[in-house]
Order: sequence, then structure tokens, then C-alpha cells
Amino acid sequence: MTARHILRTSMKLIDIGANLTDPVFRGEYRGNQAHPDDLAQILSRAREAGIVAMMVTGGNLEESRRAIEMCRQHTHLYATVGCHPTRTSEVSKYPGGAQAYFAALQQLIADNRDKVVAVGECGLDYDRLHFSDKPTQLEHFVRHFDLAHATGLPLFLHDRNTQGDFARLMKENRLKFAEGVVHSFTGSVDEARELLDLGLFIGINGCSLKTEENLAAVRSIPADRLMIETDCPYCEIRPTHASHKLLQNAEWEQPESKRKERWSEECMVKSRNEPCTIRQVLHVLAVLHNMDEAEMATRLYANTVRVFTGIS
Repeated sequence: MTARHILRTSMKLIDIGANLTDPVFRGEYRGNQAHPDDLAQILSRAREAGIVAMMVTGGNLEESRRAIEMCRQHTHLYATVGCHPTRTSEVSKYPGGAQAYFAALQQLIADNRDKVVAVGECGLDYDRLHFSDKPTQLEHFVRHFDLAHATGLPLFLHDRNTQGDFARLMKENRLKFAEGVVHSFTGSVDEARELLDLGLFIGINGCSLKTEENLAAVRSIPADRLMIETDCPYCEIRPTHASHKLLQNAEWEQPESKRKERWSEECMVKSRNEPCTIRQVLHVLAVLHNMDEAEMATRLYANTVRVFTGIS
């Protein structure tokens, strides 16, 4: 058995943010079938990279249902249930309005407690107000605090350029939930400190590691408050990212990738991030915190199962 294989089989990682309901993981891009469904190969590469569990993100009511359906087919997958801020414009259009929409979310959780581990994805996104305006986002973000309180689940949170509104609402509603993680963090050192002071965890992916300022912020976060994710099919570490130079001595070698037109089952698809690349994020976190990858992986795993207690 090679040293690389020993490392692979002994490491335990949990990807807290995988958008596996996206059609690209079934070979469909913008409504066109470009190649065969390769979800099985994607999950296999994830296992080989050390991933033992993944949280499939629910971005709205229908997507949350599909996430749960997928998770029922795979014992190591778990779901979140909620409404992403950019999708909140659909809430008022639901039969019965917001009250019925959130009642449906709550019932979905109640019917699937063995597979639902968090309320979310929820929060605020002021970079994409063309999808849902500020008053609508604010109104329905607050409703997620009540959903977390009613179900006792932690929050899976989204915060983009929110000019203090996200932190304010978190402070006002902090007693309604026990735990939460702000995923795909891209803020500053000061913004990280504000989230840590609220007792929150912070999720890191490739989008969290684009600039030197990002790296400084991530370095400032204690290892016992970090979680790791890919946010696939988005947020891969790119050659233009400040973190890319830190991958030079990485132990894990990324599988070959090809354009979707040249798809083959043993290769990744270019520009379609997938869970196995979590190993690149792990390596960068280890470098920034002056740890080896195995030690960092152990910390991240412990943090994740502490908050998302439904993962077994």
C-alpha cells in the first residue's frame, strides 16, 4: 500500500456545501445533454479524496426536496432545507404566500429528520439584488431564524456585501438558534472577527481564497472555528487566485480534466468544480495555519460533526 493510499483512506473530510442537485452533475448544461450522467464517478472521486460525508445544499423549497431525494439514495449525503436570498422573490408567489411556504419547509424537515442537518441556505446577498430586492431578502431571512428555533437545527448561512444588515440581524436573533456556519466566506479580517464574536463558524472554499486580503482573513480564523467546502460546481481555486501558489507542494494530485465535449468518465470536466477538489482547499488551510493536512482535516471534521449533529 502506498503512502498516498494510506493518507487517502485515513483522512476524513466533510464537504459542508455541495450543490449536487445542479444538472451539470448529470451531464446537462443549460438544458442540453453534453455527456452521460456521471454523478457516480464524481462521488467515487470524492471518496478517494477522503470525503466521508457531504451536505447537499437546498436553495429553495423544490431544490430542498430534490436534495433530500438524492440523499436518500446515498447514505453519506445529508441535506439543508431553506431559501437562498436570491430565490426569496418566489416566496410570495407560492400558494398561500410566505406563511405556507415556510410551513412547507418546516414540514419537509419534520418528515426527514434523519437526512436534514441544517436550515438554509439562507441569509442576504446585496451583490445580486436583481434577483430579489433588499426588503424581500430581509423579510424572509428573518423567517429562517424562526424555522431554526422551531426545529432546533443549526443555520447554513450566506452573507454577501450586506453593509452591516447581516450582522445586525444575527445579533437581534442570536438566541433563536444554537449554532451556525457562514459558508463561502469572502470577507475581511474585521468581518471574520465580527462573525466569530457571534459564536459562528466560518466555511472556506476556493472563492474564500482569491486575494491576499482573503488569505489574511482566513489565517486570522482559529482552526477550531473553521469548516471546509467546495460549493461545487462553483468556487474552484483558479490559477489567478492568490492561494494557487500555495498548491505547489500539495500532497494530493487533482485528476485530469477535459472539456465537456471531450468527456470521459475518469476525468473531471473543465470549469465544473466537484467535491474531490476539497483537498486543494484543505492544503491551503493547512499552509495558512502552519499545520499538516492530516491535523487540519481532524480539526475540520470535529468542528463539523459538533455543529451538524445529524451527520453520522
